[in-house]
Amino acid sequence: MNNQNSHMPFLELTATEVSNLWSSFLMNSMQQRLFEYFLASTDDSKIKQIIEKMLTQAQESLNALKEIFNKENLNTPQGFTEEDVRVDATKVFSDTFILYFCFDLTHLSMSTYPIALSDCTRSDIRNHFQVNIAFSVKIQDEIVELMLSKGVYLKPPHIAIDSEVEFADNSMYFNGFFGGSRPLNAPEIANLARIIHRAQFSKMIFVTFSKLAKTKELKQHFGKGRDGIEKVLISLQEVLDKENIPISASGDYQISNVENSPFSDKLMLFFVNTCLGIFCFVMINQAMTSSLRTDIVSKLGKISDEMQKFYGLGLILAIKENWFEQPPQAVDRKV
Repeated sequence: MNNQNSHMPFLELTATEVSNLWSSFLMNSMQQRLFEYFLASTDDSKIKQIIEKMLTQAQESLNALKEIFNKENLNTPQGFTEEDVRVDATKVFSDTFILYFCFDLTHLSMSTYPIALSDCTRSDIRNHFQVNIAFSVKIQDEIVELMLSKGVYLKPPHIAIDSEVEFADNSMYFNGFFGGSRPLNAPEIANLARIIHRAQFSKMIFVTFSKLAKTKELKQHFGKGRDGIEKVLISLQEVLDKENIPISASGDYQISNVENSPFSDKLMLFFVNTCLGIFCFVMINQAMTSSLRTDIVSKLGKISDEMQKFYGLGLILAIKENWFEQPPQAVDRKV
């Protein structure tokens, strides 16, 4: 295998590869700062071990990316610096919530890295994303195992499955607006549960960040995010309630009231725009494409439209504050 790679022609980076590497750098840079604070503020030794591994991986990934940028004579992004985190700040999140935070970040990695890998051609770039995917799978296994042992893992709903194979016999299978709509199928229940669990986590992020933000404008922005997510929870919970399908909720989404934020406003807005935003759209699109009930598709469509408006405002705010790092651009050939 190595012998084959040594005879492969040198390939210049494609626009897609540059974009994926750039995004990966910013993501790992943000995660490094988050994990530095989590490591300093977590008391649970087992959760600390998880964070240490994730911090080390983020740092190693950043070093590998810097080598690639230098080798390709590309400007390395600034990302997030020591000024974006205060590791000595008062503890904000409970240890369990920090574990949920780490779990959420693995979901983000496992939804973005495989897409990046599939778009890359060069073996060294593909290897970079393969390493990150393998780590994400392994660390998520450890997080799930730890959550189960602590009794804090949020399990999807259980349903009784009919053992007989059935086929839809008419177009009423799509109906959800009028009387006589069919029960939810397994993919619909699974996707709604995933979105609700994510919305519960996102709501507490918005609640926390609205308190920690320094500027009035950002406090209001995060407050709008909190209100929007609350509407999502109510809308989708109604669907499951009508079907008498219970869904688990965390009892330890706890935060402490603190005066000084451990994170810069820039970092918090980036997390919201990128991590909450991107992953949320991935989940909603998956749910829309796999649902065959018109009422669910309609609800998800409205949610997606509202979120696009909110995250669009977040991007405008980042640009206004001079926090948005432009990815590398093509030479303007019109000049």
